[in-house]
Amino acid sequence: MEKSKVYFTKEITPESVVKMYEALGVNLPGKVAVKLHSGEQGNQNYIRPEFVRAIVEKVNGTVVECNAAYEGARNSTEKHKKLIENHGWTKYFDVDIMDSEGPDVVLEIPNGKILKENFVGKDIEKYDSMLVLSHFKGHPMGGYGGALKQLSIGCASSEGKSWIHSAGQSKDQYTIWNNLPEQNKFLESMADAASSVVKHFGENIVFINVMCNLSVDCDCCAVAEDPCMKDIGILASKDPIAIDQACIDLVYNSKDPGRDHFVERVERQNGVHTIEAAAELGFGTREYEIINID
Repeated sequence: MEKSKVYFTKEITPESVVKMYEALGVNLPGKVAVKLHSGEQGNQNYIRPEFVRAIVEKVNGTVVECNAAYEGARNSTEKHKKLIENHGWTKYFDVDIMDSEGPDVVLEIPNGKILKENFVGKDIEKYDSMLVLSHFKGHPMGGYGGALKQLSIGCASSEGKSWIHSAGQSKDQYTIWNNLPEQNKFLESMADAASSVVKHFGENIVFINVMCNLSVDCDCCAVAEDPCMKDIGILASKDPIAIDQACIDLVYNSKDPGRDHFVERVERQNGVHTIEAAAELGFGTREYEIINID
């Protein structure tokens, strides 16, 4: 497989996000879903709606989310809608909680390492294409969060999230946390689920990772650590595996004093194994070339 192109800029502005999308040379067709993380209640690190307004308007997109699978302000549609409004998303955008009504869409994964099915919010079928707009950062369970996490945990329904976290053992958000699988099975389940969403959209899906507010914790954490590294930049690609690998490499190659703390989180959870598993599934490659955009 030839190297994938990953575009990079150090400039982190709303205009730069648009520029990075334009660098991909694509025009996402039809009704566009913009998958992002709208932030847990109390989280200080999530990317704000004002920052992404230009790119969402550029693609004439609908911001999409799915309910969480843990206690908090996002594990029911009613609470989630209220938080999304409080965080300012509905001020600027149409927002669709894709699993607000059932039944889930079942995406088949015949070659999955762990999962053979992925359960996503049924509203995914409203959309012809998707822009996966990820805040790249650490993650308490996955080690890191980027494009692959947005595709998997992010697009899964509440029950689908439980299915991934439990490596296909349960859809019950209230019991899975007491009997979690071996870590690599969870990571491989994320890769499986991500592959099914990429297959669903085919050519009509692209990825932007924003490397800012680099905490070791996810935007799903109500109490997250403050960022431990300085902002790095914005990356864009048509390949979700290549873009996540490029982000990981930028962290590892950084001279930032907080680099070791970030890397410790990634390695403690064996986070790179999600990328390894995804590459083995063949919906992208870890081999890439960086193209700098001024």
